Amino acid sequence: MELVPYDRRAAVAYAHQWAFGRNPAFYNYDEIGGDCTNFASQCLYAGSSVMNFLPTYGWYYIDANQKSPSWTGVPFLFQFLTRKEASIGPVAEVASLEQMMPGDLVQLRFSGEKFQHTPVVVYADQPRTLGDIWVAAHSYDADNRPLNTYEFEEIRFLHITGVRRP
Repeated sequence: MELVPYDRRAAVAYAHQWAFGRNPAFYNYDEIGGDCTNFASQCLYAGSSVMNFLPTYGWYYIDANQKSPSWTGVPFLFQFLTRKEASIGPVAEVASLEQMMPGDLVQLRFSGEKFQHTPVVVYADQPRTLGDIWVAAHSYDADNRPLNTYEFEEIRFLHITGVRRP
């Protein structure tokens, strides 16, 4: 499968449009664990226009009860995006702060062993410090929020390298 470009502008436009609202086409998971990765997946979908309907290892949303773990789960989205085997959907690599571009993702670990939050990069300036990266997110609703305003124990950066289409 060929890797085609990811539409970063579409992902960022979607993030700005829905950062403080909820698209009625998708369930709002705020009351049952948080909506951040659902929102990040929606942004990725806006930039990729494709889902992967594999039952266990895919990335898809049909309705509130028919979705892949990777659509709403922080660690599962990470596993899906950084997978080694070629399958349909967006693809990412763990990257450095300097590689971040609008449309990429950040994952934060606040406490414990697991990452718990997935903001979407909407702006990246030079030189790259945490204050030069601005994000949009749900659960802790934000748009154009500087990354250095979060308090976290660990951070990882996911650079979207492209999209595999069927």
